Amino acid sequence: MPIPEDVTGDEIDKDVRQELQSLPKTLAEDVAKNLVMVARLIDEDPEGAYGYSKVALRLASRVAAVREAAGFAAYANQKYAEALAEFRAARRMTGNTDLWPVMADCERGLGRPEKALDMAGAPDVHKLDKAGQVEMRLVAAGARRDMGQLDAAIVTLQSPELASNAVQPWTARLRYAYADALLAAGRQGQAREWFAKAVEADKDGSTDASDRLAEMDGVEFVDAFNEDDDEAEDGGSEGQAQARPDEGDQE
Repeated sequence: MPIPEDVTGDEIDKDVRQELQSLPKTLAEDVAKNLVMVARLIDEDPEGAYGYSKVALRLASRVAAVREAAGFAAYANQKYAEALAEFRAARRMTGNTDLWPVMADCERGLGRPEKALDMAGAPDVHKLDKAGQVEMRLVAAGARRDMGQLDAAIVTLQSPELASNAVQPWTARLRYAYADALLAAGRQGQAREWFAKAVEADKDGSTDASDRLAEMDGVEFVDAFNEDDDEAEDGGSEGQAQARPDEGDQE
């Protein structure tokens, strides 16, 4: 697959670069470039990222970082069995427990929430850092919801991290998951409160909490480009998104 000229391979993390030192120099450079492309595309073009990950895997399947990247690319494309196999391979190579939560989420993706819950109670969880433990809690709550256990999902998310006023990288997603579980359980007032708290913590737009909050408040976003020409001629703000309350909320 083509590599853009601006990709040198030097963009990769220093720890990954160190792993690649076991390879011949030219091969290491090729692998590094493909890993850069995986990281660059995985959010916006997961299929493209998957393609580059397969190239890297073909070139250096014995490098743990390559197996991990291939796992995340497969995961982004909902190829959960393949992702789980790659994550397991990376874990065998390194002995690292960091991938435990995403491995459990792959079990959910494969329709095995009970297995994900078993993993949530495994000793490996205690070896995770705080971010990993929060991620594991999110996966466990998702597994409870998969099983129709809404109340248990809500209880699973109730934690010191949820109650804390401090904003951490995981705060927005944790509050969002809690709000969503509350809403699914029909507890709309509490759900609205926690969606609002998620918005406060979500500085980089990692969730759609603001949209969910607006929806609960009866705000409908209308793209002016989709308005009739007659409306535009009547003085509508052409080309701008407009927000309006539902007609039922107007007096």
